[in-house]
Amino acid sequence: MTVPETFVIRGALRGDAEPLGVLDRATWSPLHAVLPPPSEPYEPFFDDRHRPEDFLVAERAGVLLGYVRVVPPTPLASNAHVRQIQGLAVAGEARGQGVGRALLRAALAKARADGARRVTLRVLGHNAPARALYEAEGFTVEGVLPGEFLFDGEPVDDVLMGRPLS
Repeated sequence: MTVPETFVIRGALRGDAEPLGVLDRATWSPLHAVLPPPSEPYEPFFDDRHRPEDFLVAERAGVLLGYVRVVPPTPLASNAHVRQIQGLAVAGEARGQGVGRALLRAALAKARADGARRVTLRVLGHNAPARALYEAEGFTVEGVLPGEFLFDGEPVDDVLMGRPLS
């Protein structure tokens, strides 16, 4: 049995834009995506709303295995104690190796270091693997928007989850 090499979690760098874009397109799935599949010409991965400092990446031997985006959910001072996970992706070849869990835990640590007291996220109701990971890491369902999205005419729930950082 081959043991996978270890990986590191680090902050994203501006130079990660192209490999992150490739990873993002490769991991697109109707299981988690609310937007249609990406098509050329591709939008830049980083822009004014998606900055490198908002992302943590998992890397092994110079290859990006996944990313997580963790940001304040609003610009309001009354909401500044909250961080929201707005994207978590793991390359197909890295799934089942703890990359997603490590990225999620690193996002929680980053949120704590930023002074946050809680973390929230949204996940599609039919995304059982992601929901199981979030629940295993202490997230609970705090609300459901029934039928918030329609995929091929079928309603899909938007599940709101959160957890304290204490």
